[in-house]
Amino acid sequence: MHPAKATIVEDIAGRLNSSPFLFVADYTGLKVTQFAELRNRLYAVGAEFHVVKNTFLRRALTNAGLPEIDGLKGQSAIVTGDKDVAAAAKVVKTFAAEFKKPALRAGIVDHLVVSSDQINAIADLPSRDVLLATLLGVLQAPGTQLVRVLNEPAASLARVLQAKVDQAAQPAETSDATPEATEEAVAS
Repeated sequence: MHPAKATIVEDIAGRLNSSPFLFVADYTGLKVTQFAELRNRLYAVGAEFHVVKNTFLRRALTNAGLPEIDGLKGQSAIVTGDKDVAAAAKVVKTFAAEFKKPALRAGIVDHLVVSSDQINAIADLPSRDVLLATLLGVLQAPGTQLVRVLNEPAASLARVLQAKVDQAAQPAETSDATPEATEEAVAS
């Protein structure tokens, strides 16, 4: 292999090794302005969109120790990133819905080959931050419930004591009123 081609394959393999995901898309018919717009949207979520030759991609997958993707034909571009896979999939899905391009072919997520339908399902997932917040809420729920259960007997006792204090204070207030004071209040 020519040294320049070997460098390109190494560069692609380096991107694949540093990314937890890879999406392969067919970018046929995508205009330059649309291509730039998709790159900008992906950059905002920590992902990149690069055109690659299919032969270079096959060799890079082998060099990176990733499984082979079947059906690498035509014009191919890859989406890789270092952050949230769901956010990148969501950007590609909404862009494809908006412009009818690029068409997702397949991908690799955590060393598993996924289809375009599975990538679209990933796009429907909430973002990583939302999932982490949900997980945190689930993990905190038992502790919160335990504290409430442990607090309830003391809170019940405090409510009973307060009711007794209120009940004891109520007859004392009504007994202080003399019949003359009541007649004066009625007359005015």
